[in-house]
Amino acid sequence: MKSIERFFLFTLVIILSCKKNVSELPVPSKNGSNIFGCSIDGSLWVPAKFGVVPSAPILEARYGGNNSVFINARNFSSSPTETEFEIYLENVTATGTYLLNKNTGIYPSNSASYAYYVKRKVTPENEWMTNTQYTGKVEVTALDSINKFISGTFEFEAINLYNDPTPIRVTQGRFDVKIQ
Repeated sequence: MKSIERFFLFTLVIILSCKKNVSELPVPSKNGSNIFGCSIDGSLWVPAKFGVVPSAPILEARYGGNNSVFINARNFSSSPTETEFEIYLENVTATGTYLLNKNTGIYPSNSASYAYYVKRKVTPENEWMTNTQYTGKVEVTALDSINKFISGTFEFEAINLYNDPTPIRVTQGRFDVKIQ
């Protein structure tokens, strides 16, 4: 009986650790439906959980100081590698276009709006970030302080902070996230 239990447990772990292929992006919305998705160099990406980390949030937005907004989206489905997006927008007081075109230093900081993407296995293997040369924009299409959500679209180019200096191109980005 023990060998049958081990076989089923092993099979379950293999199934849960397999990378989930994304066939389409979520439908854009403006009602706080907690969606996020984009295309990275032509491959679709959405947040996803992994069985070992069931309580980790895969999508969240929160306010920072000076009307700033942080949006985080995580994908734990390709264990042991995980990926994460962070979009930081300064002075978000209304709908409109927010540019991702300033240097924030080597790592993300609250000094300017930016987009950041990371691949890691415990520690980062590769990190990409926008700056003055590799830029983008976020179009905030809905901002509701009463129902606490932010919606919009995004696209950007970001450079790898180390390792391979090849930039990535993120297109078709969309989000509709409840703000905590």
